[in-house]
Amino acid sequence: MHLLFVEDEPRLARAVKRALQEEGHVVDWVADGLDAYEQARVESYDALLLDVMLPGLSGLDIARRLRAEGSTTPILMLTARDAVPDRVAGLDAGADDYLVKPFALSELLARVRALGRRAAGSTGEQLSLRVAGLELDLRRHEAIREGKRIELTAKEFALLELLMRHPGQVLTRTQLLDRVWSYDTPVESNVLETYIHYLRNKVDRGFDRQLIRTVRGAGYSLRDA
Repeated sequence: MHLLFVEDEPRLARAVKRALQEEGHVVDWVADGLDAYEQARVESYDALLLDVMLPGLSGLDIARRLRAEGSTTPILMLTARDAVPDRVAGLDAGADDYLVKPFALSELLARVRALGRRAAGSTGEQLSLRVAGLELDLRRHEAIREGKRIELTAKEFALLELLMRHPGQVLTRTQLLDRVWSYDTPVESNVLETYIHYLRNKVDRGFDRQLIRTVRGAGYSLRDA
């Protein structure tokens, strides 16, 4: 899933972002409430993870504004406040679920999976992405191209998902590394190129049309023409 994670405590944010990415999610991390609100309005997300206490705009205010504008994106509220009135305030603001800090990462990941299932069930549609003859099932973590099932690792899946969410758009090396890996995670200098090579072998090899393109000096894109 494509997630917006809003948390202003850097150490916690890095740990949660890494755990979500290892689960195969594409994660955008924002530390300021106003920035998060604006990003949630212009970007398409499968779920939002909002801390309550944020600079600029609180998580409660973000949820209220988005719901007032008609957004139905699932929201998981994260907060250190565990009193019943605080939980009620979060749910009344439009949150779908509420998780009290400190929390176990395994519980957070389970709740994110539950939000994904809930969102898919509410639409009555399969949660998937399609570009040309390539389909990515976001619930089952499966890729299929023209009837052929493709086995992907978590990182390969996250990288392909990010490219498929922006068909035809050139994504820079920095954008791909930040969303699929993390700035604070040591990675080899050629890790992105290595995973692009893996994806090409799995997604494009044996097909007439090559979907994954290198744009010299710019980055990579996924397009049909």
